[in-house]
Amino acid sequence: MTGEFSYERLYELLKGRKEELPEGSYTTYLFEKGLDKILKKVGEECTEVIIAAKDHDKKETVYEIADLCYHVMVLMVEAGISLDDIAKELASRNVIDHKVKQEKMASDAEAEK
Repeated sequence: MTGEFSYERLYELLKGRKEELPEGSYTTYLFEKGLDKILKKVGEECTEVIIAAKDHDKKETVYEIADLCYHVMVLMVEAGISLDDIAKELASRNVIDHKVKQEKMASDAEAEK
């Protein structure tokens, strides 16, 4: 994969790694270890983002956010969540005010039961 970075290209790369499981790949390692390991890494990266941001270290915060994005995308692939799923959710939040958002969340929670 050459050219500029895009989340779409990274997502497709991660999906390919899950399907092919190339030996020696860190991404393969995560998929082979499964959801618990992926979730552990997401949690670790969240903590590292918080620490870097709290220290007002922009360079380290950017680095840790990039790690978090990568691990969240691995989680997305593992869970079958697409970038479109996330984009649609974010778009739906953009057009509703706070009260309507609370009602939507309550309705969504009730529907999941």
